[in-house]
Amino acid sequence: MSNIIRSRYLVSRKLGEGGMSDVYLATDTLLNREVAIKILRQELSIDPVNLLRFQREANAASKLNHPHIVEIYDVGEEDGRHYIVMEVVRGKTLKELIQTRGALDVKEAIFLMRQVISALAHAHTHNIIHRDIKPQNILVKDDGTIKIADFGIAMAMDATQLTQVDSVMGSVHYMAPECARGEVASVQSDVYALGIVFYELLSGQVPFAAEVSVQVALKHMQEQFPSIKELNPTIPQSIENIILKATAKHKGNRFDSANDMLASLDAALERKDEKKLIFEQDLNLDSTQLYQKVETKENTPTSWWITLIVGVLLSGLILFLGIQATSWFNRIPVDNTIEVPNIVGLTFSEAREVLEPLGLFLSTNVRYQLTDGIEFGKIISFTPGLTSKVERGTVITVWISDGIYFVVGDYVGRTIDSVQEELEGTRILIRIEKEQSTDVAAGTIIRQELLLPMEKLDPRRQFEIKLVVSTFIEIIMPSLIGLPIETAVDQLDALGVEVSLKKLSTAGLSDEELEEIQFNVVIGMSVTPGSVYTQIDGRAVELSYYE
Repeated sequence: MSNIIRSRYLVSRKLGEGGMSDVYLATDTLLNREVAIKILRQELSIDPVNLLRFQREANAASKLNHPHIVEIYDVGEEDGRHYIVMEVVRGKTLKELIQTRGALDVKEAIFLMRQVISALAHAHTHNIIHRDIKPQNILVKDDGTIKIADFGIAMAMDATQLTQVDSVMGSVHYMAPECARGEVASVQSDVYALGIVFYELLSGQVPFAAEVSVQVALKHMQEQFPSIKELNPTIPQSIENIILKATAKHKGNRFDSANDMLASLDAALERKDEKKLIFEQDLNLDSTQLYQKVETKENTPTSWWITLIVGVLLSGLILFLGIQATSWFNRIPVDNTIEVPNIVGLTFSEAREVLEPLGLFLSTNVRYQLTDGIEFGKIISFTPGLTSKVERGTVITVWISDGIYFVVGDYVGRTIDSVQEELEGTRILIRIEKEQSTDVAAGTIIRQELLLPMEKLDPRRQFEIKLVVSTFIEIIMPSLIGLPIETAVDQLDALGVEVSLKKLSTAGLSDEELEEIQFNVVIGMSVTPGSVYTQIDGRAVELSYYE
């Protein structure tokens, strides 16, 4: 492939591959900025279905202008190669974030979901259904900003389906039941996927998993959605209700729009004492039918007596066993407490794997703080603390390293070049001020201001330090001829200039010359008056005089 497209985009390297296209990093030489270019694979360009799908992505995304949707700059075709030029997003996918961090704090999850939902709401208002919302298609920039990408199977609400297969495209773990059955995707299908993503953010895992994709799809259609509060009892019921409403089996029970979901999310933490949301239509149909069948079975006299006798016997047996069990347990004291193990140095997910088998749970209300030497993402302390005896079911709160402090050095007495090299790559801005000094070598730092030695800084924030640097003394040499030698020396001393004195001999001078001599007066200078003089170590202005 040529490394220049349309005499404008200079391709540098491949960033990744997708099912239909390859993505490259390039430079827009016209606007002098980095861009990402998605290029449809050559062998797929001749397939009208794949070509239409690629063009659909370009058309769908180019209609959208939202801070949380990857921006499309240009769309075109050159020498049979179809391409989309878009913004470069530096960061990681939401899936990678979840795999690294595990379950997120409720407020952090809400912060991320607000951005995702608002972006989808914007797309829906432009009649665009994404149809493939999943953490792999959601990018998280280094500053926490969300960007939704990959509208590869997005569809205009009034568009015609490409193929029957296309109607069930998308990732099965986030696929709405109606889409798994082959129905046309709708706004509620995207809402369903948003609910799955929200669940995964709060739990660190997808709600339904199986070895075969078909089994996952069947679970979405048939099984009751798992309770996020059973995984983490500290999550408010209002939050679980949002997930349950978004992932209702029947799309009529879901939020009418992404905007409705966003409004509910915004007010979720203010709603107290909510009851768990239950949709009768979403109960397991097979169980309901079995129950109805047993209830309506004809009761003959014989079956009635048999049922009565069996019921009495079972009741007696259960009562007897209950009495025996109670008596036995009353004799043996039950210790329901456990010693909290050490989880310092573990990640959140690693700590959960240690604690949950012991009947202890991690609070998702995680506290973050910078540390002196513990890397980002590792637990630095927890409460109840190490060796504490707690009851099973206790929720453990953890403090996690938010990274390592940057410690300001003592830069006084060091050369400015060495300090600039040391601070390169940090977010510390250096403001240099020069100060003439006769005591400190030029280029040496005399003092530092704004940031003091041993001060601890957040390495992600920007700071400024003022470094005062010694510089050579430069003056316009004054004329000292005719001045008393002591006066001339005082003047040069005040200017920071080194002085050397040269006493002239009167030997060999005539009487007339001796009569004209002025003693102890400057009659000669080694530097021409009016010239620029730079004072450096080992250099001095020589003054000549007769004593």
